[in-house]
Amino acid sequence: MDENLARLRELASQWRRKHLLGLEELSAEEIVRLLDAAEIFRRAFDAGERKFPLLAGRTCVNLFFENSTRTRTSFALAARRLGADVVDFSASTSSLSKGETVIDTAKNLEAMGVDAMVVRHQTPGTPHLLAQNLRCSVLNAGDGAHEHPTQGLLDILTIRRRLGRIEGLTVALVGDIAHSRTARSNIWGLKKLGAHVIVCGPSTLVSPLWSQLGVEFSYSLDAVLPRVDVLNLLRIQFERQTSRPFPSVAEYVSLYAMDADRLKRTKEGILVLAPGPINRGVEVTADVADGSHSAILDQVTNGVAVRMAALWLLMGNAA
Repeated sequence: MDENLARLRELASQWRRKHLLGLEELSAEEIVRLLDAAEIFRRAFDAGERKFPLLAGRTCVNLFFENSTRTRTSFALAARRLGADVVDFSASTSSLSKGETVIDTAKNLEAMGVDAMVVRHQTPGTPHLLAQNLRCSVLNAGDGAHEHPTQGLLDILTIRRRLGRIEGLTVALVGDIAHSRTARSNIWGLKKLGAHVIVCGPSTLVSPLWSQLGVEFSYSLDAVLPRVDVLNLLRIQFERQTSRPFPSVAEYVSLYAMDADRLKRTKEGILVLAPGPINRGVEVTADVADGSHSAILDQVTNGVAVRMAALWLLMGNAA
């Protein structure tokens, strides 16, 4: 492990950013640095190692204003495995209910000796606002429909580990593109690393304007299936929609659900991803979700490694 620790310290010494707010602002080199650090942690997991007391004495706050199971737990595990103390913040029982602003709440938490704040909020830009007003590091854990950088990174890490590369691959993001912060982070990260990206879904959820980001758009999953190396099946986010974007769930399933029949029409080594939670039988059928082409649970494991990498690079120089 000594060689890995030396490499982790080298990666931290090369890191220049205080915050991780989105993949749009990162260079390809910075994204690769995050992936390389995450790979070290992931390999250590596979070798049976769980604890890396690199951030002992540091404190991380999970400042979540939206419900979350995977992301909150993943960040908490990541911080604890690095030896940091973790505080979970609950908006429903905080002084926000008494009229306190988000900035004042964050500043009060920071005044208690916080080194990093992991922020999830329904309003796009909230982590950026806090980064402008806090001295501690801020990590974006999802801001509205804007970005979810660590989800994008864990998806990309999963692809790189399974297929050995990103450059030259064709990756289709399928489903609720309009409301997906995961889609946006994937697009920025994948494009910078040389992948061709297709966004696919109903016309009410996939606008031709996406082509301005340098991606291809399609309304037909069946038309693009034979060309893609990776399918990333995005959840239909009914909770973010003000109106139903398609006539019925049954129609969506018939046109866009990944099932055994569609799997037969893909490349032999197709990789299937699905950021949780998944709606089984809507975006993907159970046989595909649990099949050999699926890396859904690998994504979850890689998520802990990616979040450890992010926390380490942001705080490692001061550790």
